[in-house]
Amino acid sequence: QVQLVESGGGLVQAGGSLRLSCVVSASGRSFSRYTMGWFRQASGKEREFVARIPWDGETNYADSMKGRFTISRDNAKNIVYLQMNSLNPEDTATYYCAAAYWAVPDTATAYDAWGQGTQVTVSS
Repeated sequence: QVQLVESGGGLVQAGGSLRLSCVVSASGRSFSRYTMGWFRQASGKEREFVARIPWDGETNYADSMKGRFTISRDNAKNIVYLQMNSLNPEDTATYYCAAAYWAVPDTATAYDAWGQGTQVTVSS
């Protein structure tokens, strides 16, 4: 059983920054063996991939986030972060973290567990 709780969302002006956090509770399994991903879903749109970080730390980003967003993890604290810089109104969405045990998913459906999401709103 794994539970994910996101935090850090809010309202920010265009050009600003936010850092999202996702605390993971995984009974019986080591957090360090999870690939952690961030996704987002804007109103009326499909959920889209943002970034992922497997246990080896090799990060992967959606093209539109490269250079602006940074995913990182603290295995000692069971937390994954998403640092978002140079935000623009198109980044407005609900952001979700997801976990996949001992796998590196290429699709959202391959993740084992999801958080409840945290809202990010970027004003122009």
